[in-house]
Amino acid sequence: MHHNDHREELARAELYGLLARLWMAPPDAALLGQFRVAVTEAPEGGALEAPWQALVVALRGTTEAVAADEYDALFGGVGKPEVFLYGSFYLAGFLNEKPLAALRTDLAALGLTRDAARGETEDHIAYGCEVMRYLIAGDDIAVCNLEQQRRFFRGHLQTWVSELCDAVEAHPRATVWRHVAQLTRVFLDIETQGFDLLET
Repeated sequence: MHHNDHREELARAELYGLLARLWMAPPDAALLGQFRVAVTEAPEGGALEAPWQALVVALRGTTEAVAADEYDALFGGVGKPEVFLYGSFYLAGFLNEKPLAALRTDLAALGLTRDAARGETEDHIAYGCEVMRYLIAGDDIAVCNLEQQRRFFRGHLQTWVSELCDAVEAHPRATVWRHVAQLTRVFLDIETQGFDLLET
């Protein structure tokens, strides 16, 4: 039983890590190569099976250049992007607002700080997924535990990520990232249900 629990936690951490990677930047040749030999069974099975298989198919059917063009069309470009990847936009309507300040306070309490070399602020979806990966898989049990996962997820992901997924899925240029959004939505729904069970 303990062994199975450990495997499930590792699968959760790895899926958060993959989502962080796909939301941060388009896939490079190495990642696309991994998906060409990836298993089509979902990391946690069940409800993740269909969106995982669809993402595997989408990544096998694209190229570095095509994926980079799509990522830039959705999230990059000059000026205002088509789709924002930052929590403050969905929670407050603007970037760099109070939700970001609250997030920074909570990250500091966890002993985490932003890499100053990166341009993205801490409320980027990829950073939120990476924090969850750390809280699941990290070695510091004072920080990396189920209660901290629950608090961070409730306060800084559950509140807005579904709106991001809505925006991506509705965008006519979204092909690969439509599937990234669908997998993200289903996975976070599962996480929500799991934390609901903790609180009952």
